[in-house]
Amino acid sequence: MQDLNSWPTVLETLIAGDDLSIGQAAWAMEQIMTGDAPDSHIGALLAALRAKGESVEELVGFRDAVLTHALELPGGSEMLDIVGTGGDRLKTVNISTMASIVVAASGVPVLKHGNRAVSSLTGTGDVLQVLGLVPESSDPAVVRAIFDEVGISFAHAARFHPGFGNVAALRKSLGIPTVFNVLGPLVHPSRPEASALGVADKAMIEKFVGVYATRGATALVFRGEDGLDEVSTTGFTQIFEVFRGDVIEYSLDARELGIPRASVEDLRGGDPEHNAKVLEATMAGEEGPVRDIVLLNAAVGRAAWQLHTSQGQTGRPLLERIREQLEIVTEALASGAAQKKLDAWRSAVQSR
Repeated sequence: MQDLNSWPTVLETLIAGDDLSIGQAAWAMEQIMTGDAPDSHIGALLAALRAKGESVEELVGFRDAVLTHALELPGGSEMLDIVGTGGDRLKTVNISTMASIVVAASGVPVLKHGNRAVSSLTGTGDVLQVLGLVPESSDPAVVRAIFDEVGISFAHAARFHPGFGNVAALRKSLGIPTVFNVLGPLVHPSRPEASALGVADKAMIEKFVGVYATRGATALVFRGEDGLDEVSTTGFTQIFEVFRGDVIEYSLDARELGIPRASVEDLRGGDPEHNAKVLEATMAGEEGPVRDIVLLNAAVGRAAWQLHTSQGQTGRPLLERIREQLEIVTEALASGAAQKKLDAWRSAVQSR
């Protein structure tokens, strides 16, 4: 009888168009993370997954294996992550990054996990580097110390997942999107108690929801109707609330919160220096469409956190909860607290 956890079985299963079990997916990713998988096998795996489409079970297995090999970030998981998958190709400013600062300024602990650019011209890692918010040390204890001091910090994905280096050259040579393009938001090394996740790919959003539900996580998962991997001000937003395995779907129109419609062009970003200037201006109180969408996403981030701290808010309309949180984050920005949080974060990083 053929071993279920073997390359012949795994590849034959995928080529037949069938899904791997959680265990098989975890086994395959384990081989990649440890450097035990030949490039030929990894290439076949990634191509077959791309052709078939990843299942929830496969994503769960891959996630579990990646987290097993992530560098440990000490100090527990009592934190929020606000993140997008990237891949929307709309080249916007760094909305989730700005929202993270505002949320932290409102009193919610945020440990952002991100990387270089995918959908924007400038990724989280790019703009934070320009702003002096990425510590020189790759020691997880430094990331945690900054978090403990100021209530916000940044875990650079490339530093915390060294196993990804085993497949970096192959991914580049393949030249196609692979499962690694979507794993990032699922493999935060601290396993945050709450997540606010934007998903660009319409075909993937319910799969991300399924991963969170399978693992009993707390999250708000969303997608703008134009493909924006944020809570959108350019149109309606599909939002899934995930709590202890239960899922509720909503549709949100930001105009119901008094936020005017914007165009994608209003949110367009540029190079790291440009986006850093936009971030600085927004934290300083500059008004307009960027401020509007940052506050909206900050409010949804706080709503995700409230879902965790209140042990479920499913008895109350989501719109009502977001409206309450919008008042809080608006005050955090208008009062100068967000600017102070940005300054404190920079000082904490640069003192190390």
